[in-house]
Amino acid sequence: MELGNIVDINQEGNLVEFRLEQSLAYIEFITESIVRIMVKSEDNYAISLLDINDSKIPVHIELVKSEDEIVLRTSKLIIKIMSDFKVDIYDKNGLLLCKDFRGKRTGIAGLDNESKMLLKKEGQDEGSSKESYKVEVIKSMEGDEFFYGLGEKTGFLNKKGYDYEMWNTDNPTPHVESFKQLYKSIPFLITLRSNSVFGMYFNNSYKTFYDLGKEDSRYYYFAANDGNLDYYFIYGSNMKEVIKNYTYLTGRASRPPMWSLGYHQSRWGYNSKKDIYDITMKLRKLRIPCDTIHLDLAYMEGCRVFTWNKNNFSNPKEFVKHLKDKGFNIVPIIDPGVKTEVGYKIYEEGKANQYYAETVKGEIYTNEVWPGEVAYPNFIDPEVRKWWGDHHKDLLDMGIQGIWNDMNEPASFRGAIPDDIIFKSKKRPLQHKEVHNIYGHFMCKATFEGVKKYTGKRPFILTRACYSGTQKYAAVWTGDNHSLWAHLQMSIPQICNLGLSGFCFAGADVGGYGSDVTDELLIRWYQVGCFYPFFRNHNTLASISQEPWSFGETTLNIIRKYIELRYELLPYIYNHFINQEQTGIPIMQPLVLQYENDAQVKELNDEFMLGENILVAPIVEQGKRCRLVYLPEGRWIDYWTGEEILGQQFMIKDAPLEICPIYIKKGSIIPMYKAMQYTGEEDIEELILKLYCDEGELIYYQDNGIDYAYEQGEYNMYKFVVEGNYLYADLLHKGYDKVYKKLKVIYKEKTYVVDFKIEGNIVKLRK
Repeated sequence: MELGNIVDINQEGNLVEFRLEQSLAYIEFITESIVRIMVKSEDNYAISLLDINDSKIPVHIELVKSEDEIVLRTSKLIIKIMSDFKVDIYDKNGLLLCKDFRGKRTGIAGLDNESKMLLKKEGQDEGSSKESYKVEVIKSMEGDEFFYGLGEKTGFLNKKGYDYEMWNTDNPTPHVESFKQLYKSIPFLITLRSNSVFGMYFNNSYKTFYDLGKEDSRYYYFAANDGNLDYYFIYGSNMKEVIKNYTYLTGRASRPPMWSLGYHQSRWGYNSKKDIYDITMKLRKLRIPCDTIHLDLAYMEGCRVFTWNKNNFSNPKEFVKHLKDKGFNIVPIIDPGVKTEVGYKIYEEGKANQYYAETVKGEIYTNEVWPGEVAYPNFIDPEVRKWWGDHHKDLLDMGIQGIWNDMNEPASFRGAIPDDIIFKSKKRPLQHKEVHNIYGHFMCKATFEGVKKYTGKRPFILTRACYSGTQKYAAVWTGDNHSLWAHLQMSIPQICNLGLSGFCFAGADVGGYGSDVTDELLIRWYQVGCFYPFFRNHNTLASISQEPWSFGETTLNIIRKYIELRYELLPYIYNHFINQEQTGIPIMQPLVLQYENDAQVKELNDEFMLGENILVAPIVEQGKRCRLVYLPEGRWIDYWTGEEILGQQFMIKDAPLEICPIYIKKGSIIPMYKAMQYTGEEDIEELILKLYCDEGELIYYQDNGIDYAYEQGEYNMYKFVVEGNYLYADLLHKGYDKVYKKLKVIYKEKTYVVDFKIEGNIVKLRK
């Protein structure tokens, strides 16, 4: 972008305005560590469609002008702005963090038309060509960068050397690392250097582009075809602080209902009540813990949203109650496309109120999805969101516990939705090219608000498409993966990068959605999936069955063992969700988040942390029965054998089919429950504490796991301390009436069970 030189400067509070020869530019401090950099190129400047936290903390800015540059100095940062509005950012000590590139993009030479035609005939990609974007931010590559974030993008943990596009896309073909687009657009990038770390959030919902040194190793850039140059520079002393500041800006997931952290069973192919009853009876008969059954398209009448198939799912309220009595929560799928059928209530209401996207001629725009011809609700409009949210009432009244939003990229079977389709807004006219990436976000917001309004409980919303900030409303999964070892492998960096991007409640379909799973792959996937924050087995009707019992008793017994482990770890996982509300730190993490100065973990793709205390090093290759494990600094304890191992070294670990290598960081106290069939099976009166320490401390929270009563103080907060020969347990806050009655303490292969008193609990660990 050619902006010209700075001709005038004006400061007011946290905002510094720069009048340029060809535009206006702004630098605004949201906090000491979050800086917004903007250049106005459209009349819609600064009218954000998303609910970003723009509440500003007053920042003292020292502004110094010279002939060549303007310097803004705060207690955390030094920002130098050149006369042509090139921006360089330093920490308070003058260490360079991020610098605008001074040269021109080199690009990649394009092919001639004849070559493109030949490639196209064979079905190949026509190749990249140099492209200039309306909005470009080009940063110098210093050479020591590692890049993380950007949501669920394919490939490896470190994104350096790759390029991506932000354009929510429904593509069911097997995802490989060359995919540039997937279901979600999360334009947040973390840059880790040898001596610093920072994030950048590109606040532009149009189709955007990231090139992280693929085009030229001298620079990296993000760009857009439309909208404004508008991004936030997010500083932190470490990666955790960067994530905390980013989620301060875009929001954090609130603690989910406890049942949603259990195991979910699903398939596109459960076509009747009988199918569901058979599955749930078998789950209980085989003692496979499960909390949730998902209903795919078949439960609806001809895929019409907010309807029930009266033949195969008659008496839905009775059906839902029957399953609830057995401990199963029901989560039905809901797509945004509304069948354009005369007499169909939902369609007629939307049509009468002009709730649908329109063509430039003012007609309802239609395309094709599962019900046939559909119209697309305009979720950008708050009135439409309220209408859509209100239509969940009937489902909720019959006992439905959660909602699964799918196809909300939005998907379309009859070609792409044209860029100029209109979504009316009270703020300004909006075209599809601006709305596309945030469409799923606002569908989730509508659903979340409707469910919360009519139940008063914490909503469980699951979505395939989303944008930065959707973490406030929904859990996510990685879409239509396949039963491939490569997809099991890829799920680890995908979910870790989603977590670094604010989406802590994330998972991938265990076993793979498309293609056919093998027994070995299914076992190894459950060994990873039981640690996903969102834990679901789901596959398509075209694939072979992959329920836990599908490959015989040996496979079933191993899978059951890991589902039970998930239920044992529920209090540990739940407490990390509570911590995430305050910090934004994800539950499933790459090791680099905890050990960012350790060169061995910066590109470690096949290990991960569950919270700060549990390291998982799964087998993700066919036929392997041992693996090389890296343990970072400290001392680690093998979960299965109790062996203590010195960290900051590689080791060979035997891992027969029934073993997933798991290590506990020494110094940890791990809260656990006994395995149960579902989360509400019985009142939990006994808390299990596994001690992996001679000295250690744990702050532990307990609430009802259902609603928002904790906001009024209805929770318990415990403090457990191990010192020498004793465990001390105290109740720091008592607001929830179900205080644990017993403590079961496991320490060095010995078990101690004691009654829990309100105060003065002491457990002697050595006789």
